Amino acid sequence: MGDRGLPLALAAGALRSPLKRLPPPGAAYGAGLHRAGVRPDPRRLAAYARLCGFPPPGEVPLPYPHLLGFPLALRLLAAPAFPLPLLGLVHTRISVTRHRALAPDEPLDLTVAVAGPTAHHRGSEADVTTEAYARDGALVWESTSGYLARHATGEARPPEREAPAALPVLAEWRLPADLGRRYAAVSGDRNPIHLHPLTARPFGFPGPIAHGMWTFARCLAEQRMPERVRVEAVFAAPVRLPGTVLHTAADGAFGLREPGGGREHVRGAVREFPPHGAPGGP
Repeated sequence: MGDRGLPLALAAGALRSPLKRLPPPGAAYGAGLHRAGVRPDPRRLAAYARLCGFPPPGEVPLPYPHLLGFPLALRLLAAPAFPLPLLGLVHTRISVTRHRALAPDEPLDLTVAVAGPTAHHRGSEADVTTEAYARDGALVWESTSGYLARHATGEARPPEREAPAALPVLAEWRLPADLGRRYAAVSGDRNPIHLHPLTARPFGFPGPIAHGMWTFARCLAEQRMPERVRVEAVFAAPVRLPGTVLHTAADGAFGLREPGGGREHVRGAVREFPPHGAPGGP
């Protein structure tokens, strides 16, 4: 995941962040990057698996190609033409489709694209799409994430949907204050909202919050995972650090929520892809 020029690009993107102005309605941005022959670093992959609760890697954990493509995504998000500020972007949702299992030493050709922004009731949101191809050209893994720049907006909050039935609680997890820094070390995502109270407060958070991708991965480490699978998740509310969360799951659905009937942090679902009996399915 090395990229010698990335720290300089990120520093420039951070310096430009306070100067970014809200994009005009209907403004469109699109850009992409490609990198061939990307392999996971074995030590970083093993550290990621330990931190997120996966067993020692016999295959690449489902969320991990997101991290392989993340340096390309950061370059796009830090680019002068990207209309939203890099600093303080919040990961709001993700959809991942795996077409087959990936070996830890398998080279992948990665394509990452950024598009948007679109209006959101809490600001403006951009989509980041990552695609991983085998050396024979077959698409083996893909994801789409939403990243939100929070700002005042005239958008009305969408009406509340009927709350889904509560999932059974399977475990209580106590998250340490340094979890954001530890995940940043294995993921390369050093967004200041995750690192320390002093760096999180300028972005409206009283203290650091857990990475959405850590909460996503930690939930998936507890799930039975078909080889061909689609997983979708929404990061509904930030997980403050340090903190305690309840892991919930049943019949492929999963989530994290506060103890004592508090708010929901993450909700998602695991589905075999394509569904059994569908054209091209098993």
